[in-house]
Amino acid sequence: MDDKQLLTAYWQHLLEQRKDGEPDNWIARKKRLHEERGNKVPRIRGEGKLLRKIQEQKGQCRIEYDLLAVFFIKQGNSFYHEEEQRRHTAIIQAGRVASDELVLPPETAKQLPAIEVFGKEEARSQRFDYDRRAAVQYAERWWNDYNPEFRKFAVDCTSYVSQCLYAGGAPMWGMPDKGRGWWYQANSWSYSWAVAHSLRWYLSGSTQGLKGKEVERASDLLPGDVICYDFQGDGRWDHNTIVVSKDTNGEPLVNAHTDNSRHRYWEYRDSMAWTEDCQYKFFRIGE
Repeated sequence: MDDKQLLTAYWQHLLEQRKDGEPDNWIARKKRLHEERGNKVPRIRGEGKLLRKIQEQKGQCRIEYDLLAVFFIKQGNSFYHEEEQRRHTAIIQAGRVASDELVLPPETAKQLPAIEVFGKEEARSQRFDYDRRAAVQYAERWWNDYNPEFRKFAVDCTSYVSQCLYAGGAPMWGMPDKGRGWWYQANSWSYSWAVAHSLRWYLSGSTQGLKGKEVERASDLLPGDVICYDFQGDGRWDHNTIVVSKDTNGEPLVNAHTDNSRHRYWEYRDSMAWTEDCQYKFFRIGE
């Protein structure tokens, strides 16, 4: 078998032949969590794209590839698709997949940047007309791609959400001070545009331009709103997503970058980063 056939057979084995007691792979875990919520996953479709192959010593070769998984979700009498793309590295040896690992994004700096949500001359409440439909349309268009008008970050979740908010009409302000406001201009941007922790705190305090109103429950959110995640519960906010739809129970389905995801259930319990200590913040945008 060639490399693509080997990897196809590997994933088919994981999904079809997994025995009780063996640890979940990420696809099996996602399916199990759906079933715990009362959903059914009658079909899973996968597509792979080989990116590069490196010949190593001792007859091994390392293959980097993208895997796109499409989950067909049945919730009551309704159906929707959830999609996720992840980058993996496999070691091929003696005609078999010896190991396969997710390529993790680089760790962000331990020192979190300070931000200023308003200046003296802007300390007044302002409103903007937020076009939720336009924000969601942008989120759907670019969930698995990168708009060349913006920088592609190694950890891209917050920049992607910021782009969606900007597409919805959120006004920029604060440039050129990276620690002030929320903005993107040429080859520079504010911390709040691209750093998950900074956007979370910006949304909590901004009184002009882009603003967010914190709500109590995820079900209170509307398409175009934002969810922030502190996976470890340590006060360091790690991830942001944008709500693009609601399921039949009124719970948000979100899009995100880094691990590119579409119509993913908002809790993120299927993520390797998620822990029992995970904390969330829910922001209604434009209010």
